[in-house]
Amino acid sequence: MTQETFKSTVFILKNEMYRFAKRFVMSSDEAEDVVQDLMIRFWQKKDELEQFGNLKSYALKAVRNECLNRLKHHDVKTGFADMQLHRSELYSMEVNNLKEHIIGFINQLPEKQKMVIHLKDVEEYEVPEIAEMLEMEENAVRVNLMRARQKVKEQISQLMSYEQRQISR
Repeated sequence: MTQETFKSTVFILKNEMYRFAKRFVMSSDEAEDVVQDLMIRFWQKKDELEQFGNLKSYALKAVRNECLNRLKHHDVKTGFADMQLHRSELYSMEVNNLKEHIIGFINQLPEKQKMVIHLKDVEEYEVPEIAEMLEMEENAVRVNLMRARQKVKEQISQLMSYEQRQISR
């Protein structure tokens, strides 16, 4: 098929293809994209187009199929985005909930352990600095920190196993 034949047989259908596409996608830009993409494909397969008896029917079927594919793809993308948003909201809620539990666990610790874990893990002071502030031996700071972390870890483990049992039911 020559360029002139293509213009006179296929390219003259572009306005009708555009109007048909616009009924499906409801967007002028998207309808133009559909027609443009199909025209490129038709040009690439120009030698095969001669085998179709009714070129107009073939072109409009191609428009319909392309529009349906794009709408389906849009629905999939929207569904995926909604799922990701929902997942991130759940994660955010879980993180905030866990954070509240951890703060509660720390607040239940004995006073020395509470101060040591706060200064080390929240305020990020070094052990010698904490020892100086609390007037304790560095070894005592390390022991209190280890015990505090161990108690918090145990409580988190209990919480997680409890929640896992609740989910399993």
